[in-house]
Amino acid sequence: MSERAKAFAAVDLGASSGRVMVGRVGPGTLELTQAHRFPNRPVLLPEGLRWDALALYTGVLDGLRAAGAAGLVASVGIDGWAVDHGLLDPDGNLLGNPVHYRDDRTRGIAEKVAATIPAQELYATTGLQDAPFNTLYQLVAAQGTAPLAAARRLLLIPDLMAYWLTGEQGTELTNASTTQLIDPRTRDWAYPLADRLGVDLSLFPALRRPGDPAGFLTPAVLEATGLTGPVPVTTVASHDTASAVAAVPATDGERFAYICTGTWSLAGLELDTPVLTEESRAANFTNELGIDGTVRYLRNIMGLWLLQECLRDWGDPDLTALLREAASIPGPGAVVDSTHPAFLAPGRMPERIAEACRTTGQRPPPTRAGVTRCVLDSLALAHRRAIEDAQRLADHPVDVVHLVGGGARNELLCQLTADACGLPVVAGPAEASAFGNVLVQARAHGLVGDRPAMRRLLSRTQPLPRYEPRGDRAPWDVAAARLAV
Repeated sequence: MSERAKAFAAVDLGASSGRVMVGRVGPGTLELTQAHRFPNRPVLLPEGLRWDALALYTGVLDGLRAAGAAGLVASVGIDGWAVDHGLLDPDGNLLGNPVHYRDDRTRGIAEKVAATIPAQELYATTGLQDAPFNTLYQLVAAQGTAPLAAARRLLLIPDLMAYWLTGEQGTELTNASTTQLIDPRTRDWAYPLADRLGVDLSLFPALRRPGDPAGFLTPAVLEATGLTGPVPVTTVASHDTASAVAAVPATDGERFAYICTGTWSLAGLELDTPVLTEESRAANFTNELGIDGTVRYLRNIMGLWLLQECLRDWGDPDLTALLREAASIPGPGAVVDSTHPAFLAPGRMPERIAEACRTTGQRPPPTRAGVTRCVLDSLALAHRRAIEDAQRLADHPVDVVHLVGGGARNELLCQLTADACGLPVVAGPAEASAFGNVLVQARAHGLVGDRPAMRRLLSRTQPLPRYEPRGDRAPWDVAAARLAV
């Protein structure tokens, strides 16, 4: 490793686990190692589904301690999932555990909002997909409750962790763009819209952008972690998908689509301007913000959540063996609409997949391997639909698909996506969110250049398997027709 390389701690918080990764960056050098991984378990309380924010923060501290044991840390950056948030009282204390986005408190809220602001107007202003868990709907659902009435500050989850580490508050823009309260054209709050819905935007602290300073670790945090100060916290693209897209290893001038895979699949394009047409709204595409003034134009797909829930229901059998058996099954066979809200809640996933098959006149897969193949075929088909629709709606053709995130390790998913899309799939990096987090920190510290330079460094230093499409696409057309019935 070059003597000029520096180490950066990337706190990457997912919906099922968090981890702290250490990235070492220098001229021609980009290395990533895991310092610590910890579970992120939601808790079902009498009042609903909640995040255990204190356990999450404890995991962050433990991870920073492990990162520091390997040497000096030049900076810390934090990314995580979107929409959820903590409420703080006037003294800066957390008002209860943050509500989980899978909690049912927003049921019927979209219709309530539409009575004041029609869906077409809401989309034309914010460009956000119609998702029941959006922060806007959460805040409307919370109106009249004691916690919201007592709150003086609202911090999205990565911003909450940064506040506890530094004592300073801010709202990072890429994550704020998922709240349905940002105008993607101005990259600022949609004040008139919030006023009409009674949402108090003064709850949010000032906007920060990736690369901005976010303070320094407090003396108490330095003591708890054993780190040698001062250690700055650097604002990264704190929505994990924004960090992942920043780490798409596209070559200069390449026309590409991306799929960020994990619990969710986020499939779409990187654009310069949002697409706010009524046709785009009807197709349920979202316009979220990325680094360097870009727009993440994408569709949310339920993702590997379906398979994760099946495995949990089955008692966590050997996934490698299941995938090997699933690969031997001819396909595509039975498929389901993996974007359907029927799959959002946990529990009974194999039964719900079988029910969805019967509803569309298909025979449910009779074996666990068959269900696994059904899930992966369904995801590949959803990836194809999203990428085809995005190209058409944005008038932005592509020649290659970059599949990043945890699904990049799933060779069968990568190959099926190439087959369904009829396009080559470049897989990796699997740790895209952490890489994007580290690279934005390194850029803020002058160790890497612009976005193309970040991507060139990734391409030169990371293994990137390529999957070419096999056969023709006719079977995928037939599978798609089953869902259109």
